[in-house]
Amino acid sequence: MMKKNKILEVSVLFMLFSSLLGLISSFYLIFSGMSLFIEYELISLNSSLYVLTFYVDWMSCMFLFIVSTISCVVIFYSKSYMSGEVYINRFIILILLFVTSMILLIFSLNLISILLGWDGLGLVSYCLVIFYQNVKSFNSGMLTVLSNRIGDVMLLMSISWMINVGSWNFLMYMYTMNLESYMIMILIMVVSAAMTKSAQIPFSAWLPAAMAAPTPVSSLVHSSTLVTAGVYLLIRFSEMLQMSMMKEVLLLMSSLTMLMAGLSANFEFDLKKIIALSTLSQLGLMMSILCLGFSNMAFFHLSTHAMFKALLFMCAGLVIHNLNNNQDIRFMGQLGYYMPLVSINFNISNLALCGVPFMAGFYSKDLILEMVLFSNMNMIVFFFFFFSTGLTVSYTVRLLYFSMMKELGLNKIFSLMDKDLIMIKSMMVLLFMSIFSGSMLNWMIMPFFYMIYLKMFFKFMVFNFIGGGILIGLLISFLNFISKYVFINKIFFYFGNMWFISNISIYGLNMYVLNLSFNLDKILDLGFLEELGGLNLYSKFMLVSKMNYYLYLNSIKLFIFFFFLFYLFMLLF
Repeated sequence: MMKKNKILEVSVLFMLFSSLLGLISSFYLIFSGMSLFIEYELISLNSSLYVLTFYVDWMSCMFLFIVSTISCVVIFYSKSYMSGEVYINRFIILILLFVTSMILLIFSLNLISILLGWDGLGLVSYCLVIFYQNVKSFNSGMLTVLSNRIGDVMLLMSISWMINVGSWNFLMYMYTMNLESYMIMILIMVVSAAMTKSAQIPFSAWLPAAMAAPTPVSSLVHSSTLVTAGVYLLIRFSEMLQMSMMKEVLLLMSSLTMLMAGLSANFEFDLKKIIALSTLSQLGLMMSILCLGFSNMAFFHLSTHAMFKALLFMCAGLVIHNLNNNQDIRFMGQLGYYMPLVSINFNISNLALCGVPFMAGFYSKDLILEMVLFSNMNMIVFFFFFFSTGLTVSYTVRLLYFSMMKELGLNKIFSLMDKDLIMIKSMMVLLFMSIFSGSMLNWMIMPFFYMIYLKMFFKFMVFNFIGGGILIGLLISFLNFISKYVFINKIFFYFGNMWFISNISIYGLNMYVLNLSFNLDKILDLGFLEELGGLNLYSKFMLVSKMNYYLYLNSIKLFIFFFFLFYLFMLLF
């Protein structure tokens, strides 16, 4: 036990040191206006340089601070959450490998070293999703890793394609060769890779499935590591993205993802899946604003979102623990009476998610929505952004209604308690960040003050949609009580299944292959080939062997019979 605790404590201290280093470096680089570019040449082959490239600027250091802070808190949280786990040692090492892969990706400007971090995230996430070894976990893990392999293949193809320019340091060629045909091909591959990692349509099905992992893993994955890797990569490629037609395609896909995830979360009853779909919706928002040309805002929202989303998952984990591993929100209720500290954290993280004024999410979300109003965008984009914001408030209100307002759905209430100090302490760190990180980052990372001059009607449009979202959330909550009607059930089924995206993108593809293999097995292996091949030969040989056997048993009688037939034949002819 001492050895296990020692590894955990060393990991927490290492992540804390990394977090402080990232914060101090980020402050220094912002105020000095500097960035470091480090190259180390490994080998030169066929006029192509194999160079390790690291780019240390304020953005990478700030992201290092965010990833390390959340990792430190999550590992400390795991001390209590995973206390009954026999292989907690293995769990902590996997978490450290996961974070190391993300840090490698953060500081890399070379596509080869990016691939190492990118692939490391995919493979370690598979090991973490299947940590609880059962059939559901294995299915979810396989779905996760195979979806991410599409992105890995795209990055491998872009690496091979970049041999045309002689180096894999894409920053050098982003400005000078952005209109060349092979750079456009590389951008298409990188955007496709980012869409798989950040689970945009049509690759969205793996994100809710990855909820089979332990809750500390979900907290880390859905806040600052795996799913944000695609957004971070496109922030690095944002200059090239703005000069190509791919931004329109990505804008459409990410806007649809935002809408689909918001609608699905309103009809979902699994607590962790609701929060996962909320992550999917926010990823769509980050991708969308990135496509409109505001890469700093995308990073700003990514940073603030990471803090309150990690807190939201940690609160969910403690609630699930106390409800005897029950994740259905219909069995929750009145949690504020029995778990006040957890409820405070849960409510504040939800309010930050909705963009309630002066929480962390307000500074990034309000700025994004006002810039959309200020930009020259059509009504479709306007509808996607604002309606999805209303849906965010809607599923948050529905979640708060089921968990806090309605009567407790379980008979036994004595299992609910609020005395796990390790989990509470770790959540309080993120509670502070969920309130203050928005204003802190707003002062730090915005290069100039945005003066967005709008009419009063447009200025208050965000609040109008928030109010509409509250009403929709309450309406959908009451729809649950009349779900015995067939029509309501069909609506729940359609929206709760993410517009059947999993059926189309996964089952819709592999079922054709599986049915084809079944029919081939039935027609060929068990059909014609069996009749014409093994079974047919076997039956013929058996017939000949039976005839020989019959001859041997009746030799004299058959000899006379055949002699008589031969004699008769000779007389006739």
